[in-house]
Order: sequence, then structure tokens, then C-alpha cells
Amino acid sequence: MEENDLRIGSIKCLGDSFVAQIKRVFDHEQNVVWHMLTEPQALVQWLAPGSIDLRLGGVVHIDFADSGTVIDSTVLEFDPPSLLAYSWSNDDEPERRLRWELRAVETQTQLLLTISLPVTEDIAKACAGFDAHLEMLAAALENVPIRFPVNYFLDRRRAYAALQQK
Repeated sequence: MEENDLRIGSIKCLGDSFVAQIKRVFDHEQNVVWHMLTEPQALVQWLAPGSIDLRLGGVVHIDFADSGTVIDSTVLEFDPPSLLAYSWSNDDEPERRLRWELRAVETQTQLLLTISLPVTEDIAKACAGFDAHLEMLAAALENVPIRFPVNYFLDRRRAYAALQQK
């Protein structure tokens, strides 16, 4: 399969950080996708149980129980219904920023997820994980229940690792 067929994002090394971007286009209006990114009853369908206090500086709590990862953070950027950013780091850790940008394109919504991590961390794993969650988001938008797609994640992790080596 070609990388374009896989919809691989991009990974760049900028100083002491990796910056990765993953794009998706959904056949839903922007406010519907925004709702899925921000509302507790929607987050649980595709990401994990959690809540986001929708204001700059608001509390973000998302519990990925299966992996043992808990996001306890604050909202770093907020411009509804277009921009939401928070870190998935704890207070004593380096920042791992997630930046969700939405843009209406006719009757569709373009989502751009930017993931920033220290270069000492596994960017391919992070990209593959969030890429898999975006697949879950696509299913949730269509009201299709879905579990975390482990095989998809493993395939994507290999693809992102190859992309990182370029």
C-alpha cells in the first residue's frame, strides 16, 4: 500500500520536540465534530471516559483505563468550535500537547490534529494511537460502536516508524 493510501500524517523534528500532524475529513458539520471532541458522553464513544471544562485554563481529565494513561491537564488554547488544545502530561512531566483544529469545508469538516512530544519519546506509537482513535471518531460520528482497533494501531505504528526514519 502506498503511504497516501494509508493517510499517513507528517512527523518533523524541531529542536528537542517531535511535531506530528494527522488530517481527517468528516462528512459532518463542524459543530457535530466539535461536540464529539468536547462532550463527556461523546468522548467515551471514541477516545476515553473524561471531561473538559470548556474554557481557557479549564480542567481536562481523560482516563485511558486500558493503557493506564490518565490525562490531568488544562485547556491551553480554546476557540470554539474551531480550536482546542491541551497537554496529555502530568504536572511533573514535559509537555505533550494535543492541538485539535476544525475547519468547515462546505458540508464537511476538516480536522487537523497536531501532536507535540519530546524527542526522547515514541512519536510513532503516539501517532498510531491517536490515528486509531480518529478511526473510532469516524465510526462514532456514524453511530457505529467500535472497540480500539488494535491491528490498525499496529499497522499504523509500523507506518509512522517508517515515516519517522525518512
